[in-house]
Amino acid sequence: MPILTPEYHTIEEFVLRSAKLRDIREAGIEPYPAPRLERTPIILLTSKYSENPVGHSEDAEKGTTESVTCAGRLVLFRSMGKNAFGHIQDESGRIQFMLNRDATQLAGFVPQEGVPPLKFIEKKIDLGDIISIEGNLFRTQKGELTIFVKKLTLLCKTLLPMPDKHSGLVDKGVRYRKRWLDLMCNLDVATTFRIRSSIFQQTREFFEQYGFLEVETPILQNVYGGAAAKPFTTHLNALDQKMFLRISLEIPLKKLIVGGMDKVFEIGKVFRNEGIDKTHNPEFTLLEAYAAHWDYNDMMVLAETLFESIALKLFGTTELLIARDGVEHLVDVKAPWKRLSMRESIQVYAGITVEGKSCEELRQIVKEKTGVDPATINQATIGTLTANLFEELVEKHLIQPHHIIDHPIETTPLCKPHRDKKLREIGLVERFESFIVGGEFCNSYTELNDPELQRELLVAQAEKNMSGDEEASPLDEEFIESICQGMSPAAGIGFGMDRLVMLFTKAASIRDVLYFPLMRQEE
Repeated sequence: MPILTPEYHTIEEFVLRSAKLRDIREAGIEPYPAPRLERTPIILLTSKYSENPVGHSEDAEKGTTESVTCAGRLVLFRSMGKNAFGHIQDESGRIQFMLNRDATQLAGFVPQEGVPPLKFIEKKIDLGDIISIEGNLFRTQKGELTIFVKKLTLLCKTLLPMPDKHSGLVDKGVRYRKRWLDLMCNLDVATTFRIRSSIFQQTREFFEQYGFLEVETPILQNVYGGAAAKPFTTHLNALDQKMFLRISLEIPLKKLIVGGMDKVFEIGKVFRNEGIDKTHNPEFTLLEAYAAHWDYNDMMVLAETLFESIALKLFGTTELLIARDGVEHLVDVKAPWKRLSMRESIQVYAGITVEGKSCEELRQIVKEKTGVDPATINQATIGTLTANLFEELVEKHLIQPHHIIDHPIETTPLCKPHRDKKLREIGLVERFESFIVGGEFCNSYTELNDPELQRELLVAQAEKNMSGDEEASPLDEEFIESICQGMSPAAGIGFGMDRLVMLFTKAASIRDVLYFPLMRQEE
């Protein structure tokens, strides 16, 4: 059977570069040498000599200025007879270099009659190739910091070209699918991902400072739970049984609380077989933390302090200018944040009083004011209808940071009923969600540790699951067993880490902060 040739093998540029690769090898040059290299990041040079004098090209040629070695991708090249100028780019920035016909050597190249190193470089080295340059610094007459190259080494010959230098890489589909090209062409993208790493590091340090222990729990689970979401399923051949990719971290972390680990947190991937939009990806990074003898009030303080801390470390201020739907908002994440109950927020932002209304009255309001499916409304309880009003009419108005507290019990089967008897009797629980610029950033509640009520609520969920609702969790008898053995009063919180990064990088889509977001498979 013939071997299929990849489509890019027919691209003219690939064919030409492959021929150049053969010529390079025939000239005795190793196009993919061993990787060890002592080099200076470009940003250190550009920072050091942003204003300081360096010297002229004559000084660099004589070797009286600072000697440096840099490495990176060739992104610009122009020949000017005796000299040639170009730019190389590493992860920290770009710098100009100059090659000279008489002074520049090419590593491994044996000079041929009539073919000096510079001429060979001009013919065989392409934009996108990765090179190292050794030489001395100087500043051109126009003031640009430049390396006078004494020795050039080819580190990696590329066979496919970079995207067009004039139009750049603007197609978002290509940028997300082929992130390496995006990083290569758009330096601000690399900055986004460096901020992502910094946020993750700061978050870990923050929780550790509060006495939390970082743990790891299984991704493959026998029973899924901890959230209302449709799972991904797989099959474990070794045990011949159906398995699920976790939809949350909650259940195993609570088991650790039962075991006596009083403060635990985990940052890990979770998987929900649901829609894709600007704030949702089927695979995303979640942080969940649980603390014994805390309640949701403690978690509110923890959440707002975390956001404030990250903002100060990244920017030195708690004020962030964030755009939403083409409108810029100056948002201040400084603690404390505004707190409203869900019912109060509906009164404040939608002008609707929920308290005292019958279920039928609320159904009519939801039908008139929202786009919720009427068939769903007809089956809804007061608590569900309250949540409908909040989601449809209130969330978009929560521009400044808000904690929305005291949710209906129907939305949260793992949450403790409210300690206030009056609120408990109308079906409210000790839960809050935090919103900024109309988006949810964390979810928290005082944990339910009454095994009898826990079983009752989870059985109700399991009945929905058996009726075909895959977002409702099946009954987890092992979890109920653990609660029966006693779980200390506790509070838990969950952060969508990708959304946290979106906030602090001002990203418009979750795909902008994921290295490799899920994309439709190419044919």
